[in-house]
Amino acid sequence: MTAQDQHPGWPVADFDAVRRLRVVAATAPGAVRVAETVFALPFEQVWAVAQDLERTMPLWIPDVRTVRLSGPPDPAGRLTARIRGHSRLRATFGIELRPGWCLMQSRFVLGGMAAHPEPDGTTRFAFLGGLTFPGARRVAPLLRPFAGTPALERFAALL
Repeated sequence: MTAQDQHPGWPVADFDAVRRLRVVAATAPGAVRVAETVFALPFEQVWAVAQDLERTMPLWIPDVRTVRLSGPPDPAGRLTARIRGHSRLRATFGIELRPGWCLMQSRFVLGGMAAHPEPDGTTRFAFLGGLTFPGARRVAPLLRPFAGTPALERFAALL
């Protein structure tokens, strides 16, 4: 039973995955950045590339060298990954992975992707990258190459 069923007339906020990712970015501590674009491709094609974390993340996120998943997601879409980067990043990430949604968090890093099919057959895609440690806002300008337009341009090249 939903809140709307229990309380008819109450407003309902139903966000697609891209809007949910924007909410995560707006409420996360530290320095978080979201980049967004629309691809003239169907959702299934875009998400097939995005969800292949081990193969594609090292190709489009500059600091990611390797991604090793713990196994397939559990029924709720949760799994873990060990990620190594070129800049000495070595971290274990908790991941929530479902169609159109991927949220990843380690002790100091927050990342995510979201995709939503648009009515015209295109796909809206967003990428989130952030640092969640104290003082992260001071190093926020360093996030641009990792979470901004350059990362989306590299992702687009994979499609």
